[in-house]
Amino acid sequence: MFAKRLKELRKKRKLTMQEVADFVGVAKSTYAGYESGYRQPTIESIQIISKKLHTSADYLLGLTESPDPPEPSHNAKEYLNYDQLHWDGIPLEKEDIELIRSLLDRVLRDRSKESGIPSEPDAIELRPSVRDNDYA
Repeated sequence: MFAKRLKELRKKRKLTMQEVADFVGVAKSTYAGYESGYRQPTIESIQIISKKLHTSADYLLGLTESPDPPEPSHNAKEYLNYDQLHWDGIPLEKEDIELIRSLLDRVLRDRSKESGIPSEPDAIELRPSVRDNDYA
C-alpha cells in the first residue's frame, strides 16, 4: 500500500522521482526502491517524503484514507476538546481543562464589557429606544 500511494501521490503532485529523492537526501535508485516496494524508508524519510508530497505519513502508511491532511483548528475552544493535552509534558486533567475554559470565558466576558461587544449572540440585551420611552 505504501509504495502504491507513494507513486500515485508523487505523480498527482507532478514531481519526478529525482525531485523527491533530492528532497529526502537519497539516491534516485533508493527512492525508486521505495515506490517499487523493494526498499523500506526510515521513519524520518517517511516524514520528509510526506512533507514534500503535502500529505500525512498516516496516509502513506495506509492509516487514513484522505491524502489531504485536515487543517489544524486554531480555535482554542475546539482544541480544549482533544484528549491527552499536556503542558510541557505534564498531563492536564479534566479539572485543569475546565479551569482553563472558565478562565477563557471570563477573559472574553471582561473583554466584551470593555468593548461593548457581546461575547455570544444570546448575550445581546434588548434595550428600549428613547422613542419608546416617549410614548410610555
